[in-house]
Amino acid sequence: MPMIGWIILLLALAMILGSLFMLRDSANSMRIPEDKLEKIRKRKAELDAQDDDDRV
Repeated sequence: MPMIGWIILLLALAMILGSLFMLRDSANSMRIPEDKLEKIRKRKAELDAQDDDDRV
């Protein structure tokens, strides 16, 4: 493979790895406010109760 092919291949690999590292670093920075988290928990409990009723 010519030298330009190797350079393009290495650049593509570096871009993929760089984007994966950026995604990993930003994954924990999205915080959900407590009021919305409580609403999510209540809705999940409602759906679980409804699912249990449907099974019986």
